[in-house]
Amino acid sequence: MHSGNLFSDIPAELPDEHIQPLLAGGAFRIERIVSRGHTSPDGYWYDQDEHEWVLLLSGGAELEFDEGPASVVLTPGDYLHIPAGARHRVVWTDEERETVWLAVFHHP
Repeated sequence: MHSGNLFSDIPAELPDEHIQPLLAGGAFRIERIVSRGHTSPDGYWYDQDEHEWVLLLSGGAELEFDEGPASVVLTPGDYLHIPAGARHRVVWTDEERETVWLAVFHHP
């Protein structure tokens, strides 16, 4: 058995996004991601072989998509399913406080 708190043990300094694996199985993995003003590098697109379901727990973020909706703004409580192969990037996260994401990756 393992327990924890998604809002604890957040590093004071975040030079990069903080990605913490929480649980993994044969067809899925769950991660906590913490951002503070982090964005995707200019011209970089995530193009994943896995589906990704994200829940924004705190902070705020905006994702941009190569196809489909131009962008999606997320506030606490919002979730989004990103299909495998949907090119996307993070164009904004809150700079004043931590943006905490719960991300579930699963195979098509």
